[in-house]
Amino acid sequence: MRWGRLGDRLHRAALLLAVLVAVVCGLGIAALTWWLLWLALGAKAETPNQLDLTKIALAVAAGVGGAVALVVAYRRQRDLERGRFAELFGAASRQLGDSDVAVRIAGVYAMTGIADEFRSPSRRQQCVDVLCAYLRLPYDPVAGANHLVSQAETVDESGLKVERVYQFRQNDREVRRTIVQVIADHLQRSADTSWSDCEFTFNNAVIERADFRHAVFTGRNISFARAVFIGRTTFEHAIFAGPHVTFRDAIFEDGPVLFEHAQFGSTRPEKAERASYGTTFDGARFDGSVSFEKARFVGSRTTFNGVRTAGARTSFQDTKFHAELTSFERATLDGQHLAFTGADISSPRITFAGAQFEAGTVDFDDTRIGAPARMRNRGTRETDFSRAEFHGTTTFAGTTFAGRAVDFTESDFFGDISFVDARFTAGEVTFDRPRAWVGTHFDWDDIPTRKPGNVKPNPWPPELLTE
Repeated sequence: MRWGRLGDRLHRAALLLAVLVAVVCGLGIAALTWWLLWLALGAKAETPNQLDLTKIALAVAAGVGGAVALVVAYRRQRDLERGRFAELFGAASRQLGDSDVAVRIAGVYAMTGIADEFRSPSRRQQCVDVLCAYLRLPYDPVAGANHLVSQAETVDESGLKVERVYQFRQNDREVRRTIVQVIADHLQRSADTSWSDCEFTFNNAVIERADFRHAVFTGRNISFARAVFIGRTTFEHAIFAGPHVTFRDAIFEDGPVLFEHAQFGSTRPEKAERASYGTTFDGARFDGSVSFEKARFVGSRTTFNGVRTAGARTSFQDTKFHAELTSFERATLDGQHLAFTGADISSPRITFAGAQFEAGTVDFDDTRIGAPARMRNRGTRETDFSRAEFHGTTTFAGTTFAGRAVDFTESDFFGDISFVDARFTAGEVTFDRPRAWVGTHFDWDDIPTRKPGNVKPNPWPPELLTE
């Protein structure tokens, strides 16, 4: 009761303040108008008679009364809208929590309709948050199409028979697919009502056969951290234009993953650059084939630190890495084939430190690694391959190593690794103290004196690291 009275008092105080502001603004506008007319028309002030004063007073009273009426009407309309939103939002939320699958699907569409109708960013975000939260609920894909609502099981605990009843969200797969489809539809450029500027948090969500082709994400925070993607997953031609996009520790299972032609990162300067800004796939795991062909990365940073690939093909062919930092530190790139063919990695800072290139074949042919400094381009300060491991068949034919410095110090070369036809245009390229030097090939193998002066060490070949 006390809180209710306090709320009523606050409401009346806010209304009174709004009325006073309207009255003051009205009087101010009237005075300004009179002054401007006096200046423009050269009107001369005359002593008003009683009738004139009465007319002026009535006009002012009418204006003030109109302003008060408008304020009261506006606030009444706003309160009615708030009440209606709360009522519809609560009803849709209850539907999403129902045990019957048909009611839950109806709840998805009801929540979607509320988000479309109430265009206030905060209210739309509230609806989107509820839909994303549903995807974050515990979910077992094996039981996703289960028609059961509950299941009883009798277990033996310390010689006693105990019956346990497990509750299921009936046919939950259909509800979750509906949510994903609704979100994806509202992220299309052709959507009647766009949700692109909303934030999406799919942390720990389980998403089956995700199709976000041509989706446009412009919200400040797009997070798929620790999400599990099952089946074919596609983000082809998707645009992630916000300052923070993360797939940290995400798992991609049982199907190809396509990020072809996708665009990542914001080129807009941010007021406060945060450490979390940028695009990250740190710790992500791709169990099947994955393709980032012709994707483009810009912004403050692009990181694949600790990423693991194990599919038949991992492709970054013709991909452009133009963020301030491109990092594959400690990445394990396994599987049958890894391709960076034709990629352009020209960030000011580039690192593959500690990366393990374990795929059967690794192709860096015609890749540009590093950029020279130009008038408006700071160029690449350093490309770091230190402690990287190259095993299997690796080729750098036609690759350009540019920038100030390229560092392969303490790397492990064991297999068939060819730098034949590579172009070393960086200020200095260092192969000091390799941990292994087996099966490496350069253009000057037969005539060491033809080695470019910017390639170290001297003399050549480098001496192995001694523990």
